[in-house]
Amino acid sequence: MQSFLLDMRYRAEYLGLRLIAGLVRMAPLDVAGDVSAKLWRLIAPYDRRHRRALDNLAIAFPEKSLEARTEIALAMWENLGRVMAETMQLDRIIADPDRIQLVDSTAKVFERYRNKMGAAIGVTLHMGNWELAAWPMAVAGNNPAAVYRTVKNPYVDKYLRALRKDLYPGGLLGKGRINGSMEEGQKTARLIMDFVRQGGRLGLVCDLHDRSGLPVPFFGRPARSVAIPAMIARRVGARIWMGRCLRVGNRSRFQIELKELKVPRTASVADDVKGITAAMQAQFEAWVREAPEQWMWSNRRWE
Repeated sequence: MQSFLLDMRYRAEYLGLRLIAGLVRMAPLDVAGDVSAKLWRLIAPYDRRHRRALDNLAIAFPEKSLEARTEIALAMWENLGRVMAETMQLDRIIADPDRIQLVDSTAKVFERYRNKMGAAIGVTLHMGNWELAAWPMAVAGNNPAAVYRTVKNPYVDKYLRALRKDLYPGGLLGKGRINGSMEEGQKTARLIMDFVRQGGRLGLVCDLHDRSGLPVPFFGRPARSVAIPAMIARRVGARIWMGRCLRVGNRSRFQIELKELKVPRTASVADDVKGITAAMQAQFEAWVREAPEQWMWSNRRWE
């Protein structure tokens, strides 16, 4: 009986999501984004995560006034509102070649390496619409896969996977526990390693607090950070490409920037891994400083 009730709840949540998605897709892309942005800016300050965003901004920008930090937080909520509307219309964004552009420096580098990239790990941060950071590899036929956090509701999880299939033709690998099973999570970790070892291109979002990660500087404070990309790249000889998807203006238009992160291979594996992880977070910090209103400050980052 309990499993039946749980399944009914999951189905109701899924139907609610599909109803919202249907309403969003009835409107033009930019109109849906504007409406969602205004709603998030209005409602989000009443959520406890707004307090965390302000606390994080105080750590990162102690020199700014409370008013300036509050405005960054409100602009962040607007961006996240647009991301929510865009998630349900990723196919329309990808289908319009004018909505996503590579910055000039990235276009030249990517054109040089697109057909000889070899095994590669793409890392990005929650900036702009981070889902689109994999777009260059997808359109170049590099068949990227990605690691993502599974959703407990299996119907919603399947739907969200389907929305992302054009960006990640190589598939989506669930992070951590899957259906409550740590064994499945460990299996996923092995799949990730094998996928890259065999020449695959894997995408990860690596700007969140990782309690088992390495403490490296981020805005002047030690922050436990995801070290998996460094460990895999160092072990299997893969390249690391850092990507940033930056929103242009207040519409669903984006610029994508890619930078290769050099992978040292000295006699000390531990030092190499920590150095790579620190360099990754330093680049993230530089990007966040350039457009703080587009980064997700509401997530936990420091202990």
